[in-house]
Amino acid sequence: MFEDDRKWQQGEMLSCNDVAEQLQQRARTGQAMRDFKLKACELENVNLVNHNSKHGYRLIDSDLYRANMRGAHCFMLDLSGSSLMKADFTGANLHCANLSNCNLLGTKFHDAKLEHVRWGDKVIQECKADESGSREEQLDLYEQAEEIYRHLRKVFENQGLFENAGYFFEREMVVRRKQMPQYSSRRFISKIVDLFCGYGEQPIRVVAFSSLAILGFATLYFFSGISFAGEHIAFSTSANWQSNLVAYLESVYFSIVTFTTLGYGDITPTGLSRLFASIEALMGSFTLALFVVVFVKKMTR
Repeated sequence: MFEDDRKWQQGEMLSCNDVAEQLQQRARTGQAMRDFKLKACELENVNLVNHNSKHGYRLIDSDLYRANMRGAHCFMLDLSGSSLMKADFTGANLHCANLSNCNLLGTKFHDAKLEHVRWGDKVIQECKADESGSREEQLDLYEQAEEIYRHLRKVFENQGLFENAGYFFEREMVVRRKQMPQYSSRRFISKIVDLFCGYGEQPIRVVAFSSLAILGFATLYFFSGISFAGEHIAFSTSANWQSNLVAYLESVYFSIVTFTTLGYGDITPTGLSRLFASIEALMGSFTLALFVVVFVKKMTR
């Protein structure tokens, strides 16, 4: 560790008139800057870009509470584990920066360049809430996480980066659900919507659910039996595997036309299969409508 690092870690460098220049010089050494106290520090337009290198400078586990980082050049800067609470990054260049495990509560990112930023899977408040044993503490942390996700969603929407906005909207809805009473109907419905379509951000989940539903009902028809031109089609222990395979493929075909409500009428359900077909038709109508809504939402952004 550099001798002057103790001054940074104890906040003694904040009294320097040229603190931004001093920080730039320290960064150029290439050594990690850890646990630096930069609370309310004036770092407007500071240049922390590691030019001619594939790796950025590291300013990790540091305190930048209310720091003025307006217009800062932070390309590929590693800020992981730092407190950026209420820091002002307005107009800053944060391309490819690492902001994982940072406290982003109240952080300002207006007009900042945020492409390819590493945010981590969850903000630190949500991680702490998931691990907390106190429900009161959980609710407070989930509220903070929701506020952060909402702010980031709006920032990305204003910049036209809708893929990122969609991700933070999904996280926003997840932490909102976690604030609901554990066994409430609202939480259950919210969880179902998440599983089906990721709150409208995951159309592939609708496709996956549809495929599983079609194959699942096909298996039910295979064992309960369907009818084609008066011939009963179903699994038979006395038939060879080729005949049973053909019967299963016929069941898959019937399941597809039932799920999509095409209803050609060449194959008809019999016995218990009628109940399964009714349920599948209702489920298919809802699922196809849901897919159209989710797909259009994604494509029209």
